[in-house]
Amino acid sequence: MISLRDAALSYGERAVWRGLELDVRPGEFLAVLGPNGSGKTSLVKALLGRQQLSAGTLTVLGRAPRDAARHIGYVPQQATLSAQAMLRARDLVRFGIDGHRFGLRPSTRAVRSRVDEILASVGAAAYADVPVGLLSGGERQRVRIGQALATDPRILLCDEPLLSLDLKHQRAVTELIDTRRRSHDTAVVFVTHEINPVLDLVDRVLYLAPGGHRVGTPEEVLTSESLSRLYGTQVDVVRVHGRVVVVGAPDEPAVQPHHTQELHGSDGVRP
Repeated sequence: MISLRDAALSYGERAVWRGLELDVRPGEFLAVLGPNGSGKTSLVKALLGRQQLSAGTLTVLGRAPRDAARHIGYVPQQATLSAQAMLRARDLVRFGIDGHRFGLRPSTRAVRSRVDEILASVGAAAYADVPVGLLSGGERQRVRIGQALATDPRILLCDEPLLSLDLKHQRAVTELIDTRRRSHDTAVVFVTHEINPVLDLVDRVLYLAPGGHRVGTPEEVLTSESLSRLYGTQVDVVRVHGRVVVVGAPDEPAVQPHHTQELHGSDGVRP
C-alpha cells in the first residue's frame, strides 16, 4: 500500500529524517510516534503528495502519491473552523464525495443518500444538519472521519485525531477507525502523541526521533533500550496495567497530574 525506500526529508540544512525504509500492508495499523519537530506531520504531507522528499522514493498503491490521492482518506488535526464554522456536518461529508469536482454540483438523491449512510455509520446522523462550529470536539471528529471515508479509501491517514479529546471520545474515534480497517482491509497510518488509546490496535510503530527512527512492533520499539538509543540519553519505559509511560524523553510534553493517574497521557514524560 505504501513503500518508502531510503527516504529523507530536509528543510534547508536541517534533516528531519533520513534513510527511512517502510512498507505498509493492507489492513495494517501503523502508529507514528515521536516528539514535536520529528517530522510526523511532514510524513503525512509526503504521503498526500503535498511534500516532496529530499531523497529516496515513495510510492502509494504503486504510484506517485498525488496519483493515488483519490484512494486516500485524510483525517486532519483539529483546527480553527473560521471558514467552515457554519457549514453543516452533511456539507463536510459531501465535500469528501464530490469536493474534487469543479463547477456546480447538483444535489442528487444518490449523493444525499450516500451522505446520510456515512453519517449514520460514524454515529453522526443526529447532528447531520447542525453547523460544524456548534459541535463538540468528539462530534466534529466523527464528521471528519465520515468525510475521510466518503470515497471508500484504501488508505486512511490520521494526523493527531485524538488531540483535545477526552477518554470517552478517544475510544469512540479509535473504534470507528479500527472498524473500518477490519471490515475493508484499509491500511491506517495513525500519527499520535498518545499511544495508549490505540495500543491494543497497533500492529507496528514508526518512532521518529532526533537520533534516527525505529520500525517494529510496540514490544520491539517501546523499550528503554530502543528509545535511549534514539534519543541519545537514558529513557525509561514503564508498563503498568497494560499502559505505557515513557520517562525522561527530551522535548516530550510532561504528563499533567490527573493524566498520570490514568496513565493515558503523552507517550513522553519528563521526570
